[in-house]
Amino acid sequence: MCSPLSTSALSLGDRILRAFWRCLPKHALSRLLGAIWRIPLPRFVRGPVLSLFARTCAIDVGAAEKPLREYGSVHDFFVRRLQPGARPIPPEADAILCPADGRIVETGSATSGKMMSAKGMEFSLRELLADAEAARQLEGGPYAIVYLSPSDYHRVHAPIDGRVMAWLHVPGQLFSVAGANLRREPRLFARNERLVTLLDGDTVGPCACVMVAAFGVGDISASYDGEGDARHRHVADGAVLAKRFVSPPRVRKGDELGIFHLGSTVIVVFAPGQVELSPLPCGASVRVGQSIGRVLRGQPDIARASQS
Repeated sequence: MCSPLSTSALSLGDRILRAFWRCLPKHALSRLLGAIWRIPLPRFVRGPVLSLFARTCAIDVGAAEKPLREYGSVHDFFVRRLQPGARPIPPEADAILCPADGRIVETGSATSGKMMSAKGMEFSLRELLADAEAARQLEGGPYAIVYLSPSDYHRVHAPIDGRVMAWLHVPGQLFSVAGANLRREPRLFARNERLVTLLDGDTVGPCACVMVAAFGVGDISASYDGEGDARHRHVADGAVLAKRFVSPPRVRKGDELGIFHLGSTVIVVFAPGQVELSPLPCGASVRVGQSIGRVLRGQPDIARASQS
């Protein structure tokens, strides 16, 4: 686990920045930014504009699915797919895959089943998932938190084989999730807007993949279900929207789960005793499809497999 940051004594500068972020009209500004990024670009300026954007954000354009001139807006380029084979899936059947490109914020266990620690801040697993039964099933299990910067690929993929049992869109804030803001804002990941995908793995049992929104990232789409699109639901307080599938869609390791329409954070949580995560130092770069752990059980769950 990464070394926690102290939250007991904030500097004057931190307090000023915390007050700034709390007062900022984050949802309104995020909608404005989203509208700007979606403005269609005339074909003759696409190459220069998107090339400048890519250089500014240090984006690897070589892995993009299409040439820059084929993307109609900054948004279209930002949510680009990658070329086939750009993120190969390891052949090992017991490999657990990283769900996103980015950097490791923290790995650990949902200690005592109630609290998770992120950069020294504790928050309830039940609060994060907005689902008491899912929190109970994942109590004590391992987790990994991955931060996506603007330079990263912004599609999120399945870490395991299994079925999508449900999604939950949890309204909330849009605080920045970068750097010291994790220290300034208690329980930040459990307070920000998020899309929770609940999976039932073929060999690992229940698993949750949480896409946490942030400032400028109010839009999250669920790739497996059009109704899971979280766009235009930007409210600070409100009811959790949820869908539980009667016929759960199947996903394979590496299949697309969702899309961030700007960068943010992914938290993946597994059931206890089913998965062993690899040592992942804080700040380590990771990529979609990279093995970040292994299944502890050697054989598939026959009862579960027979239902799929």
